[in-house]
Amino acid sequence: MNVQTSPKLVTVDLPEAFDPRWNRIPGISVNGHTITVDPEQYFFKFTEHTWLVIPWPQVERDMLDARETADRSLEQIALDYIRANATRTDDAATVLRIGWEVYRYVFREEHLTDLGLPGIGPEQLRMLRQAGTFMALNKVELTGEISVIGPAWFFNSTTRAVFDLTDTQGDLLDEVYHGGWFNETRRLELVRAHTALGGRLVHGCQSVPDQTGGAVVPYGAPLERFRAELAAMKHEWIAAVEACRVPASR
Repeated sequence: MNVQTSPKLVTVDLPEAFDPRWNRIPGISVNGHTITVDPEQYFFKFTEHTWLVIPWPQVERDMLDARETADRSLEQIALDYIRANATRTDDAATVLRIGWEVYRYVFREEHLTDLGLPGIGPEQLRMLRQAGTFMALNKVELTGEISVIGPAWFFNSTTRAVFDLTDTQGDLLDEVYHGGWFNETRRLELVRAHTALGGRLVHGCQSVPDQTGGAVVPYGAPLERFRAELAAMKHEWIAAVEACRVPASR
């Protein structure tokens, strides 16, 4: 792991009991509602240990009903709100708590009817929420440098390893994460919700899903640097996640 200091263990209790198969991922320990992350084991890179966050109840009160106008786009409103309200924390447990709230809202059951995919139901939403919670720790600097990256960045590989998904099932879940929810109404919801994590959701994939996942990135960060760094290292990191998959029994 590329790390500047020796970070402490992160322990958090969340409202949802996480699947115990998360224990397959190095550095993650799950015991019901209690999650422990060992940064030295979990992260591939961990060089800047603060995150920009806004408490979820505040975002829920102020932003979830925000509407853009002819003069101000929703992205401008979100950026102004982040500038006025976000604070830095070095407490990764706080980020995980906020991340769980963000993805509890983003992947909620009321959208299932509109989604119209027979293979996606409440169980798959649970997978999406849990993966999103860990993804909240991923971090990109305003310079475009990736400063925090762990296995959950690579959404497709990680969910297949944790939840014993076939490649077909994993690709379907990845489609929901990347595309199926991204009609205009869903996009606006994502912009609002991700103010709690200090930025906007950016996918590392290009024209087709390729297991690259994504992160919440500050508005204004140059994506060229982000994508170049990811392209240089992602195959090694994805291989490490794929190695966590349990072979199917015959």
